[in-house]
Amino acid sequence: MTTETEEHPGGSTDTGLSRHVHRLLTRVRAFDARRPWPWDAAVTSCWAVAALVDAAGGWRNTAPDPTLPAWFVTAFGLALTVPLYWRRRHPVPALAVMAGAALVSDASGAFLQASYLQLLPVFHIALLRPPRALLWALALLLPPLVTGAVRFAPGDWDQRVVPALWAYALVALLGITVRSRRDYTAGLVDRARRLETERDQEVRLAAAAERTRIAREMHDIIGHNLSVITGLADGGRYAAAKNPERAAQALDAIGTTSREALADLRRLLGVLRDDEQEAVRDPQPTLADLDALLTGVREAGLPVRLDTRAEPPSHPLSPGAQLTVYRVVQEALTNTLKHAGPDAKATVLLTYAPGEVRAEVTDTGTGAARAPGGQGQGLTGMRERAALYDGTLDCGPLPAGGWSVRLRIPLRTAL
Repeated sequence: MTTETEEHPGGSTDTGLSRHVHRLLTRVRAFDARRPWPWDAAVTSCWAVAALVDAAGGWRNTAPDPTLPAWFVTAFGLALTVPLYWRRRHPVPALAVMAGAALVSDASGAFLQASYLQLLPVFHIALLRPPRALLWALALLLPPLVTGAVRFAPGDWDQRVVPALWAYALVALLGITVRSRRDYTAGLVDRARRLETERDQEVRLAAAAERTRIAREMHDIIGHNLSVITGLADGGRYAAAKNPERAAQALDAIGTTSREALADLRRLLGVLRDDEQEAVRDPQPTLADLDALLTGVREAGLPVRLDTRAEPPSHPLSPGAQLTVYRVVQEALTNTLKHAGPDAKATVLLTYAPGEVRAEVTDTGTGAARAPGGQGQGLTGMRERAALYDGTLDCGPLPAGGWSVRLRIPLRTAL
């Protein structure tokens, strides 16, 4: 026979009884919250029966006037207990009724023990009502105490009034303590719920941002390399009839470009795996890889020239900023391969100005088939990359013909 136990850091064991008790209490509270009347009726009935038992003769042991009729004691005993049914929903009116019955009881000399049941409404006033409601409770509690003490115990009235007031004060403090604890727990629950909601929102935003980043990278990698492969294939097809050696070179270049595209795609998809080391094994492209990029574009049939003005800054650009410049140049040249026409030429100009770095890609193509207003998916991706570093990107046709893409990134965010 086995028992379910848990070992705690202090060395004690929990047999699971506390969990069962906690679960049972949670169910009882939930039932009471849905249907409060059974518990209220049970409490009221118990105290009413006790008051009736006391009315059978026990009240005479403490009463200054034991000659009062039984019906009188019974009626006011019920008047001190029946209002308990409304003690949680309407504690102040319930206390008012009970205080009136207590006033008659003490003024008549019955001094019914049921008067102490006024502690229950006092507790619920402290628990459920604003603090100023306790002043109204005090105003209701004092007249019965003072009346009975002055009429039947003028010499030692304080022995009757002061202990009762201390009892009411302690019950009120207990209600305030329970209320503070309950409010504190509710605040923690609400804070935990809000934190969980914020965490879920952050997860969704991070997932959306990651999907956007992956889509942007796949567009840049696949779009550029397919454009290069298309240009090489077209050139190889024309060269096959006249210069088989050039056609073979084009096929070699297609194979090399395809393998590079496949490697980049595998590296990008690696971020979706569980193994992070596998995902970051290959570094992202930087400005040092621009020469290899331009070489591939030239092999695809687009003459392109790289110019650099001024010296690079003393502090190198961050890897993310270099990747942004690289991808913008790559996308601009890809668009040139797609839309500029067979006789187009391109120029890439990198400028390190005071406080900023600029990249400009221009071509001599027609640009007629390009997205109007720069709303293509690739151009949108370039603008998003620039915005990550507080940069700007402008693109559009040139007055003399051709197309221009201009990127500007502040150095304070690029370092």
